[in-house]
Amino acid sequence: MPIITVEPRTRAQESTNAIERMYITMRHLFNRGFYKPMGVSGESLREALLTIRPEIYGSIAEDKIELSGLLYVMDRLPMGIEECTYINLTSDEGYSRSHFKPIIPKKRRRNCYRIDQHQMNIEITRGRSEIYDILTHLTFLMVESHKIMKRVIIGDNGNTTRDWKCLENAIEKEELNQDEKEVAVIHTANILGRTFEEVMNVYDDFATPANPHQFLTTIYYLGLLGKREIMDEQKRVVTFSPVLRERLGHHIHGDRWATRIKKHLIENDLFDRPLHIISANLHSVMNSIYGPKVLGAQIAKKGRMETFASLSTHDGKKNRDAIRKFALQNGMYELPDASGTNIDVQVFDTAKTLFDNVGFCEDRFRESDIAQKPVLIVMDYAFGEQAYETLDELLKPYNNSEEILLMNIKSVSIMGKAGILEGDKGDIMVPDAHVFEGTADNYPIKNRLSKKDLNTDGLNVVSGSMVTVLGTSLQNRDVLEYFYSSSWRVIGLEMEGAHYQKAIQAASKVRRSISKNVRVRYAYYASDNPLKTGHTLASGGLGLTGVKPVYVITEKILEQILKDSVSKIKHDEQE
Repeated sequence: MPIITVEPRTRAQESTNAIERMYITMRHLFNRGFYKPMGVSGESLREALLTIRPEIYGSIAEDKIELSGLLYVMDRLPMGIEECTYINLTSDEGYSRSHFKPIIPKKRRRNCYRIDQHQMNIEITRGRSEIYDILTHLTFLMVESHKIMKRVIIGDNGNTTRDWKCLENAIEKEELNQDEKEVAVIHTANILGRTFEEVMNVYDDFATPANPHQFLTTIYYLGLLGKREIMDEQKRVVTFSPVLRERLGHHIHGDRWATRIKKHLIENDLFDRPLHIISANLHSVMNSIYGPKVLGAQIAKKGRMETFASLSTHDGKKNRDAIRKFALQNGMYELPDASGTNIDVQVFDTAKTLFDNVGFCEDRFRESDIAQKPVLIVMDYAFGEQAYETLDELLKPYNNSEEILLMNIKSVSIMGKAGILEGDKGDIMVPDAHVFEGTADNYPIKNRLSKKDLNTDGLNVVSGSMVTVLGTSLQNRDVLEYFYSSSWRVIGLEMEGAHYQKAIQAASKVRRSISKNVRVRYAYYASDNPLKTGHTLASGGLGLTGVKPVYVITEKILEQILKDSVSKIKHDEQE
């Protein structure tokens, strides 16, 4: 009888299983209502994260403290969370109408409230993806916290090293001069297992206007709470409010958000016009349409992309304000979010703008009837599963209690930021399918944008499948190498594509609330390459590298929308 040999599991398989375990565990803990991250209940999350060893968390599995990953996490969690023993995840439960001031993280749009010295409340209004994101970051934070204390506690009686006592002394001072700061950094570097130079390189990135020495404060409180857990059994606790557990998954915020947009369209006689939805940032469409008119002289002198790039700088505020003022007078409406989704919206009535000097508008379009001119609904970026909630609600018919009104949706265009596996920051990805990680769901798409459309101005453009991941902070090199080198042909990773396409297919093919011929466009610009060391999201932002691909994609989307409108006009004339 032949001997059957079992091949050992690869790192990619181990990591995939660990990712699945993390999500199963997080959903279980959510249903349970609470857990202790460094207790028995949080052990599964810690073990899974250490198995995955995500690229974004760098040296999480090593003894030394991960600095870039720590900065990445702290930018996405509320200031002061490192001081809190109790972290409560809530729904929108009315804190905005209390005396508490919201704390908004640097790089995540979420409202957080410091209830007292020991508790931080974090509002969850963007769905399960937001919960997964926070719990993953908290698990990383707790692991690093215990790594700090394992390096400073001496023996079983709670004595600490001289380095820790020197850090304590520095924290107690109201101000530090340069000499005192460098002395504190030397001791802190010893605690972290890092060099003086490595710590100094990230020191100012942690700084805030209120606390230029926030790095020292962060390390101290992470270590202090870790010490209390180890020595005094004062475990940190994460809880989920009953209201959050009751509301999650019911599209409460998405319904409010979409209803407001539809009411605005009706009130301004725009509802029956051809409607085009664009998911993008809230500056590139506005700048592309109105910028050439307002900044014509500067564009002629400096060039188009150089002028748009200057708008992203501190000195560009005057020009940004001038464009916005002109846009509001010529067909643009702003709908700041009031639903809790944190997704602001712009509505553009193309009948009220002349598209002067834009380079992507035909004269026939300008001469067409108002009823034939499209209305653009530009929504800011969603977050993970929130993409399905918001777009699903937006594509539903509007029920005004007297009749059900179908929306005249002609196209949905998605311009996103994503990690690339075959290129560098600033390159462009054009997907032909979305593969949903951890499921058997795959979404082939007929993308109206092509590699040829965007292969201009010297930009590198790649085409293939995109993987919609459950969380960017859970990806490691082994999993991504598998997606890239296998028959999946994956060129990049992002968090919303499959969710958007799920909503489009549900509306067009199942509910039939929009035309089955609705046109879709997807294009992504690369924010990082997680397969390259030093090129992950934790290594820093895009800066001005992202300006060119953003505007190339934006202008191609606008060009196709206007050309489609012209084609419809020609067709009507022939009939």
